[in-house]
Amino acid sequence: MNEDRRIVIVGMGYVGLPLAVSFVEAGLEVLGVDADAGRVAQLSGGHSPIDDISDKRLAAALSAGLGIVQPAGADLAGSDAIFVCVPTPINQAKDPDLTAVLSAARLIRQRLRPGQLVVLQSTTFPGTTTGPFRQALEESGLEAGRDFDLAFAPERVNPGDPASHRADVPRLVGGITPQATSRAATLLRHINSTVHELSSPDAAELAKLLENVFRNVNIALVNQLALLCERMGLDVWEVIGAAATKPFGFMPFRPGPGVGGHCIPVDPYYLAWRAREFGFVDRFVELAGDINFAMPRHVVDLVSEALNERGRALKGARVGLLGVAFKPNVRDARNTPAADISAFLVERGAEIVYHDPYVPRFRPTGGELLESQPLDDLVKGSDVVVVVTAHDSIDWPLVYERAGLVVDTVNSSRDRAVRAGQVLRLGAGWAAASNHAGQGVAVDNRSMTSISPEEPAVTVSEGEPAAAPG
Repeated sequence: MNEDRRIVIVGMGYVGLPLAVSFVEAGLEVLGVDADAGRVAQLSGGHSPIDDISDKRLAAALSAGLGIVQPAGADLAGSDAIFVCVPTPINQAKDPDLTAVLSAARLIRQRLRPGQLVVLQSTTFPGTTTGPFRQALEESGLEAGRDFDLAFAPERVNPGDPASHRADVPRLVGGITPQATSRAATLLRHINSTVHELSSPDAAELAKLLENVFRNVNIALVNQLALLCERMGLDVWEVIGAAATKPFGFMPFRPGPGVGGHCIPVDPYYLAWRAREFGFVDRFVELAGDINFAMPRHVVDLVSEALNERGRALKGARVGLLGVAFKPNVRDARNTPAADISAFLVERGAEIVYHDPYVPRFRPTGGELLESQPLDDLVKGSDVVVVVTAHDSIDWPLVYERAGLVVDTVNSSRDRAVRAGQVLRLGAGWAAASNHAGQGVAVDNRSMTSISPEEPAVTVSEGEPAAAPG
């Protein structure tokens, strides 16, 4: 078989765009396809919508031949291989939503020809590639494994961390036949130095879920520990930092206001849903997800407690949210806990304003679109400031010098001079008039999206350990 050189990538988001740029940089011919006309125009104009690909790098890829089109203009039949990188969310019942995956499959089947390779990358439950995705493709009249090759190769992207796109990040791939596995692995080795070949798409799909469910379960554990520490009068950040001094057998995770992003809040429910189809109820995994989804309500309770200490009611209070992106230093607000925190605050009669240098507009769950306020105005005009996402670029000295009352959900007040009765910390209670070192690092558990050995401790995947990296 001739080497695959012409690639089509369906979905130009946080996974598809870096993949496309990497293949172009490896010397392959790449066409990106996206149904969003605005996204196509933005990319074609050299403007990257994601943090991991700079405008300069995108412009270089466009100059090297990268094409960006809508589905109607896509020459899928002229490609050797087609990658599918589309969202896989959950619905309101927390069941898998494969709408985008199946829509991509229907697009491909219209132009699928013998000899092509199709690779699904979207995170999903075991059995998707060999089940509904394959069935939709085979409505073309072609048979997977005989007329075309089919494989699953999960993404390992950590948004906001360009290192997660490095060539030395190991990749996984499992095809429906040994030939499909080998072919997809060969193609991926153009951009990844290590590619692990698995026995099947199902194994690769489950491995990806395990990466993120592992994180979700451990986040739930430390979130529960944080609630216990609040009742016991202990500092969870100190406790975790102390446990982390053990050089083996322990991986530190840290609590927070909830999990966010595209993986950690979603993947456990993909696994639990699939398990039920085998008559297996995975209470452990579901419980962990539910614990983390409950954290925004706990944050609201902390806000109410903080205001009560000042003789103020939550109803009628002006609450300033600091950071609404799902993790620090990114523009991405998908599934951010700030959305539910805002909604629950409004539900209890509070007025919401926010500041985020990365997210100029933000819509709380079920609410109206808000615009980011200047930091100084937010601090001066709020009855209480709630730190949800600790972006590095926020002027933290200004916050803690001028804010009268702060609810700190991510330990951003560590090592800062604070006043008595000024800062109520999640998992630790009221901060003393002077913080001390050794209480742990301000880490946002929502930043973890996939598990990759190369990812640094503080930026891993929606629930990150401080020793491993979507």
